[in-house]
Amino acid sequence: MVECADGTLYTGWTTDLRRRVAAHNAGRGSRYTRLHRPVKLVYFERLPNRSEAMHREAQIKRMKRSAKLAQISNFKSPISNVINS
Repeated sequence: MVECADGTLYTGWTTDLRRRVAAHNAGRGSRYTRLHRPVKLVYFERLPNRSEAMHREAQIKRMKRSAKLAQISNFKSPISNVINS
């Protein structure tokens, strides 16, 4: 999940998190993030396969903003290690 410059949240799935965030910030990610960049990675999950990732994406997209923000605030993984490694 990324937070856009205007504070909105965007959820998607990818096989390469660093590449995807870079693409969003370069205007090549999605139509939505192209209009709301720059984006900042605020939450991610690692899942075993594409099917589970797409299912989880759909679950998150159905969540209310408050639930997404709670998910982000409880997130413990070091995002800087993912983006900067």
